[in-house]
Amino acid sequence: MKNRIIFILNWSFRVLLRIPSFDKAADIFLKVCLDRKMRVQHLNTELWLSIPNLLNKSRATTFSSKEPETLRWIDSLPYRSTLWDIGANVGLYSCYAAKSRDCRVYAFEPSVFNLEILARNINLNSLSDRVTLFPLPLCQKMETQSLNMSSMEWGGALSTFGEDFGHDGKCINKIFSFQTLGVSMDDTADKFGIPLPDYVKMDVDGLEHLILKGGIDVLNHVKGILVEINDEFLEQVEESAASLKQAGFRLVEKAHSELVHNSVFSCAYNQIWEK
Repeated sequence: MKNRIIFILNWSFRVLLRIPSFDKAADIFLKVCLDRKMRVQHLNTELWLSIPNLLNKSRATTFSSKEPETLRWIDSLPYRSTLWDIGANVGLYSCYAAKSRDCRVYAFEPSVFNLEILARNINLNSLSDRVTLFPLPLCQKMETQSLNMSSMEWGGALSTFGEDFGHDGKCINKIFSFQTLGVSMDDTADKFGIPLPDYVKMDVDGLEHLILKGGIDVLNHVKGILVEINDEFLEQVEESAASLKQAGFRLVEKAHSELVHNSVFSCAYNQIWEK
């Protein structure tokens, strides 16, 4: 029934767009959506977040409850640390780390749909001097491949670069793709001159183990890392742990919130590794 209603609404909207006056109204409506924002507060930190659609509104309303372990980890970072946020999405945690801990953040996000909202969130919070966008995907080695996406929504997730599997090791439902350059963590530091991170947050929905393999030199410098790992994706589990142990890390915690218990991410946990 829901899909039927969505189909009818989409069809009706396309018909109305043929009317010149409605076409102009649609432009105004789109601008209003893009200008929508919501104030959120966690502990003593206030953020303004862009909410052009229901997905981003949900991200804003669940800011403190969706990944409380991630917020606790960020709250433990030393002031003015350098943080690489790999898989920044629309920048909720990039902005929080920059504002609450005065971190110098490098936000890695290759989705052309998420980059606009990420940039808006940085601007809304006056953080352009502390958060730098890096719009290329990270991977094991420098190469040109397809970024395969299962969503074209602002704030969407579940994309993969150069592969066909997602967060659980199974094939993703690809609906959009484009060719782009991917670089490794080590390439990012060596060839692009981005400062080495003190800390890394990584959530890329399935490619974590491959990215870690391409970042051993960087990881040797890192003091702590939070990485999302799916317990049912054994290749990801084993290879991620091997790379992190090789760099001198030990696992100290893994957790996820109750909000994901009955979701597709029920087996995904944020692992916290330290030296």
